[in-house]
Amino acid sequence: MRVSVVLCTHTLDRYHDLLDAAESVREQTYDDVELVLVSDGSEAVTRQFERDFGDSEDVLITALDENSGLLEARNHGAEIASGDVVAFIDDDAVADPEWVAHLLESYEQQDAIAVGGKMVPEWVAGKPTFLPEEFYWLVGVTHRGFGPDGDRGAAGEVRNTFGSNISVRRDVFLDLDGFDSEIGGRQGDANLQGGETELGARLRQEYGQGVWYNPKAEVAHKVFEYRTDPKWLLDRAFWQGYSKRAMEVLVGESSDEESDFLGALLGEYVPGRVSGLLRAPSREKGMQLLMLFALTAVVGMGYLYGMTKYR
Repeated sequence: MRVSVVLCTHTLDRYHDLLDAAESVREQTYDDVELVLVSDGSEAVTRQFERDFGDSEDVLITALDENSGLLEARNHGAEIASGDVVAFIDDDAVADPEWVAHLLESYEQQDAIAVGGKMVPEWVAGKPTFLPEEFYWLVGVTHRGFGPDGDRGAAGEVRNTFGSNISVRRDVFLDLDGFDSEIGGRQGDANLQGGETELGARLRQEYGQGVWYNPKAEVAHKVFEYRTDPKWLLDRAFWQGYSKRAMEVLVGESSDEESDFLGALLGEYVPGRVSGLLRAPSREKGMQLLMLFALTAVVGMGYLYGMTKYR
């Protein structure tokens, strides 16, 4: 089974990080892997791709005429790819050498139509001691409470995984017309996010299956310093809450995953953190508990604001 990994960028600003991502794909233990590099409307990026990868037989280079956004770039990459499976990774991520092998393991053993894996953090500027693991999803990392029955270490079906660690049978992806590239542009709403959520919802609606989650298929996400700033995290939490409401309305997707997570958060994780703080007080535990309450409240505020626009 051939796997095409689509990697997109629109700027040279983080090109050295993209090279790390590309190299991690080319160094997979599984042999039949094609790297599809997509330049999203940048002639400079296209020229650099040609200089660095033009002679590589395992790399396919393509370009969009103008900057069209990540989802459209991914769709374009999938369209010209030759693999039986199309996988996606971001330009600020690094795949484990056995990432593709573990993805294919699930396709073969579970008869899956889509498979995703676990995102782990690579703290570029150091791990923020105040950020609770329940909210790692804000920085693109698989959080505590994700996964079947809320166990991120267990394999099973979920609605979707992160877009930097998700794959779909190419025939299924094309049949669904790929990601909805209008997300983020609908009604001029630049704050709307959720391309993977929307795709996962359509997978379930059209094929009766979600994404099979295999935690052994790991991709590391580089968490840059700006993403550990409390103001940035609070702002992102607000718009994530907003987007969750929008996804419910725009794709008709229930919020079962979010409801289950909120139930575990309030019924298990918060009481556990309070108990741990009382048993062994520490500044770090106290800060994480406060941040947990603050982020939960801000996500809720974003959700409520979303209800004023998406009814």
